Amino acid sequence: MAINALGYLGVRSDRLDDWSDFAGKLLGMQKIDRGGKALAFRMDDRMQRLLVSDEDGDTLAFMGWEVEHSDDLQTYAARLEQAGVNVTLASKELCDRRFVESMIAFEDPMGNRVELFHNPMIASDPFTPGRPIDGFLTGPVGMGHAVLHVKNIDVMLPFYRDLLDFHVSDYGLKPYGLYFFHVNGRHHSFAMVGSGQAGFHHFMVEFQNLDDVGQGYDLAQQEEGRVAYTLGRHTNDYMTSFYANSPSGFFVENGWGGRVIDPATWEPHETHDGPSFWGHERLYLTEEGGRKRLRDMRLEAARNGRRSPPVVECPWLYGELAKQGK
Repeated sequence: MAINALGYLGVRSDRLDDWSDFAGKLLGMQKIDRGGKALAFRMDDRMQRLLVSDEDGDTLAFMGWEVEHSDDLQTYAARLEQAGVNVTLASKELCDRRFVESMIAFEDPMGNRVELFHNPMIASDPFTPGRPIDGFLTGPVGMGHAVLHVKNIDVMLPFYRDLLDFHVSDYGLKPYGLYFFHVNGRHHSFAMVGSGQAGFHHFMVEFQNLDDVGQGYDLAQQEEGRVAYTLGRHTNDYMTSFYANSPSGFFVENGWGGRVIDPATWEPHETHDGPSFWGHERLYLTEEGGRKRLRDMRLEAARNGRRSPPVVECPWLYGELAKQGK
């Protein structure tokens, strides 16, 4: 039994035209018009990876997580119901809208809708990106990753870790709890920020080519206020990325070169180096509101000689070596 990938995300927004430009022209996804008050976007051979709908409610509509076997849905449903979680079996009509064979749905302790599904539908026509890119890193590692603000991380942690079998990759405890989880070889497919807030922090898409990130960065800089974090590199997953302000107020990380881990041997650990080796200047923050503190952490990491292992300069080679246990 296993949840093995982030399959899709749903977002609520009344700014469908803005999302059409943002997801299609900046991120490079393929827009699929679902008619009326919804837009869907492809990233690969799946029918849809991102669904944006014009409806009331919180910005994050749902997270869709893929399970390995059809029987896993019943197993998770029984476990969740035993823990007092209300679980709904999705109708055929809803499964058809999600382009999956079967699905269950429930809410986490903070009210975020979670959908577990099996056997997603594959499109008959090839993926056509919204701008010239070499494509996204998806397949067995899923759509990317999703990160939530949480009010009480002590409640959310056991829910995802113990009930849903998300595995902790690493964590930080200062200035507040920050936990990263893996469900496959991607360093993290899910994370939570114990900021005391609620809502969607960001989702990440990983490009096949670093130049696709750089060219997207150039495009984002042409729009005033579009760049939220400047280009930089993370300390835990070695991702080179920038963050864009989405039309709905949360961020979207545009990344390349993420760390590949071996889930069978990985040991969770606490991190102390701050989130980035360099860059990732938080343009949306004031100096007093955290921007200087985060910059000082990067400068300290540089003074201490902190950097990623050279082998991750070639993500493909890193992945091959990881498979061989080297």
